[in-house]
Amino acid sequence: MSEVGCVMGVTIREGREISQFTYFQQAGGMTLPVPAVEITYGLERILMALQKVQHFKDIRFNASLTYGEMFMEREYQNSVYNLEEADVAAQRSLFEIYRDEARRLVDRKLPVPAYDHLLKMSATFNLLDARGAVSVTERADCFAAMRGIARNIAKMWTAKREELEWPLGEASPPAPLPPSDDEWKAPGTHEDFVLEVGCEELPPTDLDAAIRQLSEAVPGLLKELQLDHGGVTVEGTPRRLVAMVSRLATQQQQVRERLRGPPLKVAFSAEGTPTKALQGFCKKNSIPEDEVVREGDYVWAEVAKGGRSSKDVLAEALPGLLASLGFPKSMRWAGSTAFSRPVRWLVAVQGPNVIPFQFAGLWSGRTTRGLRTASMPLFQVNNASEYAGALGREGITLSVQQRKQAIWAAVGDVARYFGGYIQDTYRGDLLQEVIHLVESPTIVGGSFSPDFLQIPGEILTSVMLKHQRYFPVSDAVGHLLACFVTVANGPIDPPSVTAGNEAVLRARFQDAKFFYEEDLKRSLADFRPQLAGILFHKDLGTLLDKTERVVALVKSLARVTGMSHADAEVAAQAADLARADLATSVVVELTSLAGTMGRHYALKSGLSEGVAQAIFESVLPRTAGDALPQSAPGALLAAADQLDSLVGFFAAGCAPSAAADPYSLRRKAYALLQILVARDMRLDLRVGIAEAAQRQPLDVPDKTQEELYTFIQRRLEQLLVDGGVRIEAARAVLAERGHDPALAAASARELAAELKKGDLLQEVLTTMSRPIRLVRSQKSAADSSQPDSASSVNISKFELPEERALWEAYLQLQPKIHARMPVKEFLAACSDLSDPTSAYFDKVFVMCDDEAVRTNRLTMLTQLAKLPRGIMDFAELPGF
Repeated sequence: MSEVGCVMGVTIREGREISQFTYFQQAGGMTLPVPAVEITYGLERILMALQKVQHFKDIRFNASLTYGEMFMEREYQNSVYNLEEADVAAQRSLFEIYRDEARRLVDRKLPVPAYDHLLKMSATFNLLDARGAVSVTERADCFAAMRGIARNIAKMWTAKREELEWPLGEASPPAPLPPSDDEWKAPGTHEDFVLEVGCEELPPTDLDAAIRQLSEAVPGLLKELQLDHGGVTVEGTPRRLVAMVSRLATQQQQVRERLRGPPLKVAFSAEGTPTKALQGFCKKNSIPEDEVVREGDYVWAEVAKGGRSSKDVLAEALPGLLASLGFPKSMRWAGSTAFSRPVRWLVAVQGPNVIPFQFAGLWSGRTTRGLRTASMPLFQVNNASEYAGALGREGITLSVQQRKQAIWAAVGDVARYFGGYIQDTYRGDLLQEVIHLVESPTIVGGSFSPDFLQIPGEILTSVMLKHQRYFPVSDAVGHLLACFVTVANGPIDPPSVTAGNEAVLRARFQDAKFFYEEDLKRSLADFRPQLAGILFHKDLGTLLDKTERVVALVKSLARVTGMSHADAEVAAQAADLARADLATSVVVELTSLAGTMGRHYALKSGLSEGVAQAIFESVLPRTAGDALPQSAPGALLAAADQLDSLVGFFAAGCAPSAAADPYSLRRKAYALLQILVARDMRLDLRVGIAEAAQRQPLDVPDKTQEELYTFIQRRLEQLLVDGGVRIEAARAVLAERGHDPALAAASARELAAELKKGDLLQEVLTTMSRPIRLVRSQKSAADSSQPDSASSVNISKFELPEERALWEAYLQLQPKIHARMPVKEFLAACSDLSDPTSAYFDKVFVMCDDEAVRTNRLTMLTQLAKLPRGIMDFAELPGF
């Protein structure tokens, strides 16, 4: 509830997770001086392995009874209650009762009973979650309430124990380990160097980040230290980060640097003797006084820089190098040191010698570690040049790229053995994760009952990917086969590991099959009323309330965007059921299948393919780079859903800050724009925001609507720049067409292309910039003295033929210009003004003394300056 911890170790036996170690850095919001550890044992899984049974119900409880006979009926009835029968309204009331009582007990300074009620509160939340009655936003509120109570209890308990003077005693920090007493051997002028940081298993994303950071930092550090070197290679496995440098100089380059000292009149007295200023300069730079020279008005000296041994400079620099590595979430270990995971050993060897330094309470040495299961898990690195070979002999593949290639090739071989293949889509995130989970990959194949193939493939695939990191195997047309491939770490007993993996998957598939079959007993529409029990946000109602808002908004946006009646009907029907799958058992268990199961259950319920597809597309895009809706109804529904969320959350005061975006509103705005642009859906954002605002349960003032519009505009600029549009082109178009993202995107791409070509745009920019600049500089005067319309231009006030020529050119051009005009067409049309505009400014002095003539000229130029309105703002372009 208010602990900050991370899973650090998992023990696997025959494919089953039998224990888990979780370290906690904080408890009750307070930093722990010594991290606490929680060890969880899967006793039933251990018993299954020992008794060689495939299901927990077959475990022998005693000589005459099995686990199933003892506990199956109780487990069944409790499962029915937890998943189906628990009264949601009653449980919500209990949650609030326990919450209020816990807070009251905190106020009464009774931390123990307060903690008991906090546990009841937590258990009730878990029950509501199992019933699918907690939305993502409500989950955040519930956790915030529990976390706040937990922190208050922890503070109170700590204060009471301190009052009692810590009756159970105080722990002392462990004594620091001594440095290695390794014997120094005379090195050559250049020796290979290896730095290894041995850790508890690093998360894949952290390992990736550390490799990137070290790859950039190590060459820079060596340059800063003035150490010549050959190639730099940075690699990593779950247990080690490694930087290897070939032919690293054992001594710094020595350079002579000329230093300027104090002025002559300050450096010497009138008698010519050195002053304290000169003595201080010499002492600071270790220079004998008789080695300074007089040049000009100052004293100068040459000093030798560098020349120190690599041992000395690396020992000083390496702790800072490791401390500079940043991770999204770090653990403290050994005092104030922060790192992704606890550091367990350090190796720093150049040639035959150890580079001694201290980090995270450890001294570097030459002892590294092999696989946990190795007969000799510790071994020595006698020379840096032998490091990679030594790891290889221990069965460890240090190279990330080699692991990637080897794993992909091997899983493909096993898949072909089964008569199938691994789809290329798994070459991305899944493969990238797996290569960072093992350092000695061993490929394992397995199979499952073909009966499970009656379950939708998306469910089976999601179970294999999410829970097991298995590679699904498909046939030539993409259908799943009843087999899988996985990757173990280190030497294994293949039959037992295969059997274990199959047993784990079988159990998960049985659960999925049960959930799926239970869902099929009802139509998709039957799940819709359950959305009334899932809170979307405390100020924005339930998911059913949101569904009804989105249905109304879809109908409104269909009219605004000019969608066909048939597509509008499909979109409205899909909107009515788009979130119903969130109440199904499969989606409650596998949330990533939201939308996917909605489509499947819609088809099973007899709905049309178009409605089913729109239900699926309503959740797109789910992540960056995900697919976008391809059908018009699906795109409209997805856009309406995002728009409702954005307006609602802004109205509820949940707009993102610079530091936090708990409701992912930046991503939602970006997704909305992606949909509008990809489908060329012409929607005025201000109109869309206003339509959504009308349907919110909260008042959405004009100021809030304008804040949201500005927020979306910033995301639109980013979308255009991400798509390769120059920032100047994006801003020029957004200034006039930002309200219509699809039109703005097309226009920005056109303008960006013209910026590359240059000729036509430059000609028009030159033509338009002079009247626009002049009018803007005189805007207030012109606006106050003349109506802003073409009819207010008085041709009788023209004194020169160039005035009439420009005005006639304008009158011929103006009817051709319209607000949705393509940029290229607009530029081509405006090129007709080039010659008369140039002649006008060559001959006509606009700011003449005659006020009537001056005002008339400004009024005419105002009409010219208005031509780009609704199309682009030339002032944003380079060269304006």
